[in-house]
Amino acid sequence: QVQLVESGGGLVQAGDSLRLSCAASGRTFSTYVMAWFRQAPGKEREFVASITWSSGSTYYEDSVKGRFTISRDNAKNTVYLQMNSLKPEDTAVYYCAAGPRGGGFGSWGQGTQVTVSS
Repeated sequence: QVQLVESGGGLVQAGDSLRLSCAASGRTFSTYVMAWFRQAPGKEREFVASITWSSGSTYYEDSVKGRFTISRDNAKNTVYLQMNSLKPEDTAVYYCAAGPRGGGFGSWGQGTQVTVSS
């Protein structure tokens, strides 16, 4: 059973940086896609970034391109989201997700809160 545990959220000021971590366990992820989603108060959950575990190919939502970087550490089975130049509109609960390529994201973490003050 896949388990995803996020950490690294917090309260920061606009322009600051944070790095989120997602520790993954329960299987081999070489055929999986890992992703970060976020959900702001009163809004639907939205895609932020994804990475294909085997190739390292990445994809980003337009509003975070150039500011956020998704990466993975094979040895630690951990996915990261480096967030720079944070804006108040980045405030949300951030979720780590995992799923087989072409199969959708069936596994989710519990979420970590990111709050950016102006």
